Amino acid sequence: MSSADDRSLVWVLRSLFAWLALVAGVLLPLPGADAVAALAVTIAMLLGWRDLRPVARMLLVLMMLAALVAAVLEPQALGKGVRNMAILIGLIISVILLSAVLSRSRDLARLSSSLFGGRSLTRYYSLTFGTAFLSIPLNFGAVGVVAALVADRINSRGHSARTRNAARATLRGFAAAPLCSPLSISVAVVLTFLPGLKGWQLIGMGLPVAVLFLLAGAFFREPESGESAPEEGTAGAGPWLRFTGLIAVICAGTLALSAGAGLSYPRAVTLSCLSVVVLGLAWGAWRGERPAPPSLAPASNELVIVGASAFLGALVSALAEHHLGSGLTLPGWGYPLAALLVPWVFYAVGMMGFNPILTGTLVGALLGPIWPPQAIQALGLSMVCGWAMTGVSTPYAANVLLLERFTGYPAWRTAVIWNRALAIMVMLAGGLLAALLTLLLM
Repeated sequence: MSSADDRSLVWVLRSLFAWLALVAGVLLPLPGADAVAALAVTIAMLLGWRDLRPVARMLLVLMMLAALVAAVLEPQALGKGVRNMAILIGLIISVILLSAVLSRSRDLARLSSSLFGGRSLTRYYSLTFGTAFLSIPLNFGAVGVVAALVADRINSRGHSARTRNAARATLRGFAAAPLCSPLSISVAVVLTFLPGLKGWQLIGMGLPVAVLFLLAGAFFREPESGESAPEEGTAGAGPWLRFTGLIAVICAGTLALSAGAGLSYPRAVTLSCLSVVVLGLAWGAWRGERPAPPSLAPASNELVIVGASAFLGALVSALAEHHLGSGLTLPGWGYPLAALLVPWVFYAVGMMGFNPILTGTLVGALLGPIWPPQAIQALGLSMVCGWAMTGVSTPYAANVLLLERFTGYPAWRTAVIWNRALAIMVMLAGGLLAALLTLLLM
């Protein structure tokens, strides 16, 4: 068998095991389904070792070592890690599938192209708010869609202040999603570990911060003097209305499944996204397109980053909770101080290469049970602020690496140099607001 055939077989197996993990994740109420999901996705990760980035390889090795230690010393913690891994793997795969199905839409191509019209400031805001809007259902797919258009401008017209500002706008637009998107993994993780916090409370607080963050980004861009505005077509009202309606359907399904059917928020998002995926494939088949289910083989890095981080976070938090006991408390002044510092914890850990899922799981599991219930929304706001700024200002964030793949702009440059000042400002403001809310609500 040739090397190409080996790669083709491994490629198919990676996708099949990822699909098996998704099916098991959907069937989580059944006994043993979480273990099947975790085992299947781990095999898919190992089969994709050649394509993993160094950070993903490090996380995978840490996950395997931690699983061995936990199996011997703390089997109960191992079960919690497996369960959390299965839940979030189902979520990320469903979002990847949704992105793959929606990326075939002609409406999406029209919307993305229209974002490049207008003068410098208009174009910047169109790109950053447009990417934020597309990120609600597409997640990382929004970065891929818009970054591909930026890359096309670079290939056809070369690098310029315009393309660099477009890259800034794309990255910042996606970074707003962890603050307020009901389909974001950040919102799912925070609501999972802060059960006293309602989804509408977290999104209602994160949305104004996201809008201010996107507006403030215009002050942190390059001048484009001497560059004429490009001629771009407009998408019209139809594509925007259809896309908005699709987002409304997904959000309504999530709300119905979580509030009405009593499912956990991550599972509600998973099932809602998968319903749209099935309908999208059925619609394509009815139109004679014969769409095949997307391959999950290219998603190895995303699976490792999400799955390993979810497993490690739940494992470490379970161990800490068991050994620290329920008597852990903070002094009165410690809660506002913690709310102030949480965003910086996310940022510091992100600069070391760890995904915010790991940090969010640890922070939520350790601080959630001891946080004053009446001020729980302050902790949630602090967490999503740290999560969002980690995604925009650390060079190992998945969306930063994806932007580098499309545009060629180095991850360190786009994240740390271009966005450091903006991220510091938001972390300071978000931390201070969370600390003030904690003081007022305690």
